[in-house]
Formats: sequence, C-alpha cells, structure tokens
Amino acid sequence: MSSKIAPVDEEIFFADDDIIVSKTDLKGRITYANRVFLDVAGYLEKELLGQPHNIIRHPDMPRAVFKLLWDTIADGREIFGYVKNLARDGRYYWVFAHATPSFDPAGNIVGYHSNRRVPDREILTNTIEPLYADLLAKERAEKNRKEGLARSLAAIDDLLRSASKEYDEFVLTL
Repeated sequence: MSSKIAPVDEEIFFADDDIIVSKTDLKGRITYANRVFLDVAGYLEKELLGQPHNIIRHPDMPRAVFKLLWDTIADGREIFGYVKNLARDGRYYWVFAHATPSFDPAGNIVGYHSNRRVPDREILTNTIEPLYADLLAKERAEKNRKEGLARSLAAIDDLLRSASKEYDEFVLTL
C-alpha cells in the first residue's frame, strides 16, 4: 500500500456519538480497527491490519505532538490530544484522542488502545490549529529534522511551563 497520499483540503466529519477505536502492538502496528475508524478513514480492515498507525498521519501534524504521545503511552500513562488524520482519499479529519497503554495480567505493556471522538470545534479553531501551525513551522524551519523536532518540543515545554500544567491538564482545560 502506498504511503504517499496527497492531502486534499477537504474535511471529513463524523457523528458526535461515534467513537473511532484502534489498537496497536508495541511497535504501533494496527491490530484492531472498529467500523467507525474504517468508514471515516476510508480503508478496508484488511488494508489496515498490520500497518503502522502512522498510515493515517497527516503532514500538518507536528512531529513533537506524536513524540509526546508515544513517549507518554510507552511510559505507561494515558494521554489526551487533538490529532489531524489523513484519510485514504487525501481528505482529513480531526479527532480528540484518548490513548492508553494496554497491560497484561503481570502489568507489562503489550500494546496500545485509542478512542477518538469529535473534537470541540472552538478549541480546535482558536487554540489547537494555531498552536500546531506554529510547532510545524518551527520543525520545518530547521534544515535537520532532529533539530526541528527539538525546537518544537522546546516550544511545547515552554508553553506548559508558562501555563504551569502538564500536557494532559493543558489539553483538558482548554
């Protein structure tokens, strides 16, 4: 399956009571996708299972946000966040995601689980989209991707420090 989907500036909306659900293994490969996920993203189940979850990653998403997300769940903690995803046909859809690690009976992380809901449009428009545009600009301003990521992460750290909040608290109090 081609990983190069050309983004189209057209948003997909889903119902307020719909929940997009996916599960991944420890390497981020999709092991489960519910019907809502398949319908919104435009994939067949057989096309998604075994694929890296970043198959739906939109290029407008700052790498720093995903690093924060993956570092948090790999550390055994849950995280909430706004994410812009890329559908199979190039359109995009915004979600408010709740990602958690999945544990075995011994307490070992065996995978990850995410529920995504319709985001608050006002928060998205007034806070998240400008923030993400700024983070993405910082990432792209550097010639070296690693330096761009570091610059974007530093901007998130500065924002959270000035708000005296952890990331989850910041997102949940917007």
